Amino acid sequence: MRIENEIVRLIPMKMEHVEGIYKAADDERIWKHMSVNLTDKNAVVLYVEDAVKRRQDETDEAFVIVHQETGEIIGATWFLDISVPHKRLEIGSTWIHPDYWRSNINTNCKYLLLQHCFEERSLQRVQIKTSHQNVRSQKAIERIGAKKEGILRNHLIQRDGSVRHTVLYSVVSEEWSTIKKHFEDNLLQNSRRIGS
Repeated sequence: MRIENEIVRLIPMKMEHVEGIYKAADDERIWKHMSVNLTDKNAVVLYVEDAVKRRQDETDEAFVIVHQETGEIIGATWFLDISVPHKRLEIGSTWIHPDYWRSNINTNCKYLLLQHCFEERSLQRVQIKTSHQNVRSQKAIERIGAKKEGILRNHLIQRDGSVRHTVLYSVVSEEWSTIKKHFEDNLLQNSRRIGS
């Protein structure tokens, strides 16, 4: 399965992607709000092995984000907590190299993933979560039209031992046509392209 447009290609994560992930992940800024840190090669190998196992177990699906113009891996994103009976999943654990922050990459990824969820998988619900401290991520999620459902207090213990509250958002199937139009009329057209 490949999910793509002219900006990004999302490819199921495999062991052959270790080198590309390691290269893209080598920036400490990426990992400030994440539960992993992939600046170590061994950590990347374990990360990809875990992704492959979870795909086999049908609980999660990880994708590498490939920049169409360069053909290079620039990040990753996941389908998490997949529930086929309840027609829902979570889009999460997304990270992108800082060279592509505030570009059109994440917007295109979210559009393609949501389109796949609602139009190919006929899901009822897609949720997205982020840290209460990750204001940049919260703004990006709200910008696409996801609804804030609340805050899960004392939800996680972070790598540094601090407590994370988790901000929960969702998009449901009844909203997809409106959100899709918002993407196509506003977000995809107005996104800054790398190099422009």
